[in-house]
Amino acid sequence: MAAGRRKRRRRNYRKRLLICLLVQILALTAFGCALGWNRGVSSFVADIAGKFSSPVIADLDLSGIWSTCAVLMDERSGKVISQVSGEERMYPASMTKVMTAIVAIEALPGLQKQITLSGDDIDQLYKHDATQAGFQLGEKVTALDLLYGVMLPSGAECCLALAQDISGSEAKFVEKMNEKAKKLGMDGTHFCDCTGLHDPEHYSTARDIAVLMRYAVHNPVFRKIAQAVRHTSQGTNLHPDGITYYSSMLKNMPDPSVTGGEILGGKTGYTDVAGHCLASFARIKDREYILVTAGAYSDNDPIPHIEDAYTIYNRLGRVVDGK
Repeated sequence: MAAGRRKRRRRNYRKRLLICLLVQILALTAFGCALGWNRGVSSFVADIAGKFSSPVIADLDLSGIWSTCAVLMDERSGKVISQVSGEERMYPASMTKVMTAIVAIEALPGLQKQITLSGDDIDQLYKHDATQAGFQLGEKVTALDLLYGVMLPSGAECCLALAQDISGSEAKFVEKMNEKAKKLGMDGTHFCDCTGLHDPEHYSTARDIAVLMRYAVHNPVFRKIAQAVRHTSQGTNLHPDGITYYSSMLKNMPDPSVTGGEILGGKTGYTDVAGHCLASFARIKDREYILVTAGAYSDNDPIPHIEDAYTIYNRLGRVVDGK
């Protein structure tokens, strides 16, 4: 009898020990996921789930747009619904800043970190007539405000400040960008800078930028920033009242509504060589889509890339609504 009780106690002890170990493993897993959610875990989970999904439609007519390159992607599955020269090399201009932002978000130890704008690189931006958010050399700005400055007004000084703080130099930060592109399967992409200023060796494809955008929107910090219409930075040593800036995309979309849904956010780009570019995402009938267009030129329309987004998303909404 006593021997039987001892055996039962040992079995019960082992069961309790096993349960405790399982609870600890689950707790550590949950903690790891929470810690790494802004560092790619959310995108990995969504990508696995998406592989078991199929787009609502298999194709969409992309004719009649200004852009010479375009890719429409189903966000859930990552499958390309339709494309025009989607694999052809093009210049991404400031769509580059999507990669700058997501690499910075995943590398930063905290979004309230104070970063001082410094270095000759930032001073050189005036000579290149690069778009800036309005911060100055010697200004102390939070990382979060710099990220909004990267995505909304396309501030090149914000890109360089983040790059220098995270990697010590723009060149080393660009190495991280190219490493990330390789991990994401962006085989047609090569970055030379973090701002999108023109360089013949700084190139991508509409399909690659769509892959990047799909990855980025799974990050909650990036998504919140990309969807913002405006943002006012915290007060700084040089701007006590902060700086207010507006989304270069959404300020040209007084009504983001499209057939069956709305355009949620994105990133514009432009150089004389690249033309007007746009990487955007929209929700139509409870499903999200990624649209990347590039190479749009028009003598009469100042926002041909925005018009293309309306054209394609409205067309998509009508087709989906008819299903």
